[in-house]
Amino acid sequence: MAEAILNIAGYRFVDLVDRDELRAPMKKVCQQAGLRGTILLAHEGINFFLAGTEGGIETFLAYLDQDLRFLDIPLKTSHTDYQPFNRMNVRLKSEIISMGMDEVKPSEFTGEVIAPTEFKQWLDEGKSVTVLDTRNDYEIRLGTFSNAVELDITSFRAFPAAIEELPDDLKDTPVVMFCTGGIRCEKASVVMLEAGFKDVRQLKGGILGYFEEVGGAHWEGDCFVFDHRVALTPELKESDAVQCFACREPLSIEEQQSPSYVVEVSCPYCIHLRQD
Repeated sequence: MAEAILNIAGYRFVDLVDRDELRAPMKKVCQQAGLRGTILLAHEGINFFLAGTEGGIETFLAYLDQDLRFLDIPLKTSHTDYQPFNRMNVRLKSEIISMGMDEVKPSEFTGEVIAPTEFKQWLDEGKSVTVLDTRNDYEIRLGTFSNAVELDITSFRAFPAAIEELPDDLKDTPVVMFCTGGIRCEKASVVMLEAGFKDVRQLKGGILGYFEEVGGAHWEGDCFVFDHRVALTPELKESDAVQCFACREPLSIEEQQSPSYVVEVSCPYCIHLRQD
């Protein structure tokens, strides 16, 4: 079956003093274009995940480009043969990615980026580098880069405190941090630089940008995404991962073989809640 639905994701940190006024016309354009998904608007910027026909997406992007603040936002794209979102939402938020630190302003200052090709070359050469996964623990379970440092956090708000627990000797080693699409690293890099880490790079485009540009080299598993697809392979195809209906934890193929996994009832992460 043809993959007729185009999925896009993008963000930009930019001052939006007119945040509230942007909501209604943006939602109207998306609805008229037949799109579904979510747009987050905050005074610090915009973040969106949308799906629809190619023509509908082009209509939305043309509308965005009329505002110079949103011109040519880098996009992550993929295709599906179904609509992965149930409705169209445009939400007003205090942050487009929640960290709870108002003093962190990526529109004014953020860490340097490293291109996927250069990062892969570093890994190919065995360069001395700390590869830091800034994502939540449930995302990491489905896949991450080989030998990546994990912070064991359940929310991005826990990132600043987790950084304080890292060994001091890592502060003198180059750090390449990554997340799904790059947005979390915009803030995370600021926190690390202010914590005394001397050489901090963000993987440009995040994991999905890496997959798109260089494939799955040095990656193990799939990449969790925040929609009905659950996870993508390095080929940017929907993987066989699912989410537990009961607790919403993502489950790999191996975890789906567990006797604790009963469709719409339980999984290895919530079975204890259903036992007497």
